[in-house]
Amino acid sequence: MEEIVEKVAAEKETNSEDQSQVYEPVSMKALLEAGVHFGHQTRRWQPHMKKYIFAQRNGIHIIDLQQTLGLLEKAVHQVAALVAKGGSVLFVGTKRQAQETIVSEATRCGMFYVNQRWLGGMITNWQTINRRITAMRTLEELEAQDAFKRLPKKEAQKKENQLRKLQKYFGGIRDMKSLPSVMIVVDVGKEHIAVAEAKKAQIPVFALVDTDCDPNLVDYPIPGNDDAIRSIKLTLARLADGVIQGVQKRNEIDSEIAKAESDDFGNAYVSDSFGAIGTPNAFTMADDPEDNTDTKTPENLEKNTDNEINSE
Repeated sequence: MEEIVEKVAAEKETNSEDQSQVYEPVSMKALLEAGVHFGHQTRRWQPHMKKYIFAQRNGIHIIDLQQTLGLLEKAVHQVAALVAKGGSVLFVGTKRQAQETIVSEATRCGMFYVNQRWLGGMITNWQTINRRITAMRTLEELEAQDAFKRLPKKEAQKKENQLRKLQKYFGGIRDMKSLPSVMIVVDVGKEHIAVAEAKKAQIPVFALVDTDCDPNLVDYPIPGNDDAIRSIKLTLARLADGVIQGVQKRNEIDSEIAKAESDDFGNAYVSDSFGAIGTPNAFTMADDPEDNTDTKTPENLEKNTDNEINSE
């Protein structure tokens, strides 16, 4: 028994250590090492980013990492809160530097992603997109059943190409049943169509915004380098941590609700089964209205006596 208790305590300690590691805030040193502070050339700047620019060096704008740090942690907490309420997240980043990280971080936190071309209408024309996803699933089922092999070679090749194309563009949102509650974007300039659709659908947008982008286009801008792979990885990893934190909080809430409902059901069952003084309300043998037998009638007494005699 003691060994089991020690094992459980060790597991709890390990889990707590893992959670503290997951939710550890990003340090200023980590931002510097990832090159988050490097902006674009001064001639390519967006005037609305002026308040986030610390200085300029050799024709390059330097981003104020103090603001980046604060806005990143604010975004993390907000994402966690939205996910804890049951929201889902869509990661969007189609530029070459972000594609791999978008997939890995979205997969790590169990959310959806678009890392190839953003097709117009993915948000505003969701019904059509959903039909394309259904078509993709149908083709996948046919392929799993080797149905393509029974088709003429040219027709089979056409179906396979169609399936690969659908998987390329819709593979990251294949399990998305409805519009996301949150959109996380890398490079607002490149993903301006996605941002515009999210704004039209009133979906809050969290974005890594470089000095050549307009921060006013998104709800939660995070000033930083959106071209360096390490910068993108650091930012998305921290936001994905917030998503994981929100999912865990949601699971805790669901567990508490389920427990409360179970307790209420148990209390209701007990109150229905027992009276105010703790005795069963169910009919006893003597109180059963269908049992009209009186154990003290002469006939019963005679039977009892006969039984005793026979037993002797």
